[in-house]
Amino acid sequence: MAKQQMNGSRMLIEALHLEGVSVIFGYPGGAVLNVYDEIYKQDYFRHILTRHEQAAVHAADGYARASGKVGVAIITSGPGFTNAVTGIATAFTDSIPLVVISGQVPLTQIGTDSFQEIDAVGISRPCTKHNYLVKSIDELPRILKEAFYIARSGRPGPVLIDLPKDISAQVGEFDYPNSISLASYKPTTKGNAKQIKKLANAILESHNPLFYIGGGAVIANSHDLVKKLLEITQIPSVETLMARGVAQGDSNFLGMLGMHGTYAANMATSECDLLISLGARFDDRVTGRVSEFAKFAKIAHIDIDPSSIGKIINVNYPIVGDLNLVLQELIKELQDRAPTQEV
Repeated sequence: MAKQQMNGSRMLIEALHLEGVSVIFGYPGGAVLNVYDEIYKQDYFRHILTRHEQAAVHAADGYARASGKVGVAIITSGPGFTNAVTGIATAFTDSIPLVVISGQVPLTQIGTDSFQEIDAVGISRPCTKHNYLVKSIDELPRILKEAFYIARSGRPGPVLIDLPKDISAQVGEFDYPNSISLASYKPTTKGNAKQIKKLANAILESHNPLFYIGGGAVIANSHDLVKKLLEITQIPSVETLMARGVAQGDSNFLGMLGMHGTYAANMATSECDLLISLGARFDDRVTGRVSEFAKFAKIAHIDIDPSSIGKIINVNYPIVGDLNLVLQELIKELQDRAPTQEV
């Protein structure tokens, strides 16, 4: 788009519009009043006023889960931000794409213990996928573009933009990038072909295989591919709380596993000889005592986040990639062998 002169608050509004945002959630305060002035003037999206910052982030989280889009929340500085940390941590744990914009005191007051100053970047570092403190109006358009890209790509998660009040009022050139390429952030989407072949062989050779479906199947919108895989293999499946509904209706579905799961699901996990994890993270509510979890099984783990693979359970067949792309290849491998080998 053509370069335009505008203040930082208007840049935020225009960026939300260009990212296709249709609804945001927020609770105003002094540090974000400039932003709210611009929200009042625009008609690009709907703003839903909550009664607490934590509610704003939880609402944005729920919207992201239901819509598949990036949820957006706007909060103010100091206690406004600290109130929102629980919601941010929830989204981080469950891999929900959020962009949270927090107000901050002017740059000249950072480090002076001024009214409602808090180290939002430091506090949020353990529970965000990435975070930014905007230090210049010139870098704001790029930061906004990067935030949405990072939030929705790879393993999704919350990204924080801490926006000082003076930057929100400062006028600069709005040159919004059409695309982003980050040298240090290149999510792997295509699974390793050799590993997929090995997994297909393991499925065909196993006697008691079991699919373990996690929340990644929902986040990746892989419902149809998962059901197709279950149909052609006729392998039983279990699912986590985050994946509820993905395998519903399949005749070999055994229910939810873990401490709140069904007896059948947990017994099948204990007795299987091949456990194939589809976007699950082997959390403690599922595994219980790790040394006893699926102790007779070889483990296959498909996940877009390489840091999740082997983090809790030793894995025999690690496959890093987008679940949709990996399942397409795995289904093709199994179907290609179907005429000569029983699937």
